[in-house]
Amino acid sequence: MPIQTLKVGSLGTHKALGLAKAKKARFLLASTSEVYGDPLEHPQRESYWGNVNPIGFRGVYDEAKRFAEAMTMAYHRSHGVETRIVRIFNTYGPRMRIDDGRAIPTFMSQAMREEEITVFGDGSQTRSVCFVDDLIDGIYRLLISDVTEPVNIGNPDEITVLELAREIIALTGSRSKIVHRPLPEDDPRVRQPDISRASKLLAWKPNVSRREGLSKTYEYCKTRIRVREQVS
Repeated sequence: MPIQTLKVGSLGTHKALGLAKAKKARFLLASTSEVYGDPLEHPQRESYWGNVNPIGFRGVYDEAKRFAEAMTMAYHRSHGVETRIVRIFNTYGPRMRIDDGRAIPTFMSQAMREEEITVFGDGSQTRSVCFVDDLIDGIYRLLISDVTEPVNIGNPDEITVLELAREIIALTGSRSKIVHRPLPEDDPRVRQPDISRASKLLAWKPNVSRREGLSKTYEYCKTRIRVREQVS
């Protein structure tokens, strides 16, 4: 949905900022690590401007969020709107939609159904996954702070997608086999937040280990899949 994605990030953010200005409300923008694109700097600091293909297949999301950040800062500087910008890195946990296409719920549902685990490319691309409880804690700390510049919130514990798939297979006790599919266009090769700013300004760091977070997510996914099977 490329056009809708662009319109939400641009027109939607503009309208919301206008409302914040009129109501004198504090405005929190949920931005994303995708503003860094396929980064040439690793790990990614907030000062890094990114490496985004503006006309690529994935670019509509990246550019919508980059525009949203620019618009948010413009309203802060020009109209005095009290704004916060959080750059959210890969997040997981209970309440994720099983079929939303993200790696962790996809791998878990495939593993629990003894289906093939689909890994794009050779699986050497990395992600840094943050448990949802830690993310919300970081967002809340940012919201009640006076920090107006963008802040990375994510877990720097980096892992390859292939290693993540293997961890989930082991966690679920599945007999599923890993199969490889073509890597999507402009898929980031690495993703790891530098959380120095969050640590210094918000006294924040993630506390939930990947082992603990995946176990909690697995318990939730088992419930959701059981409900779906009963309905079908």
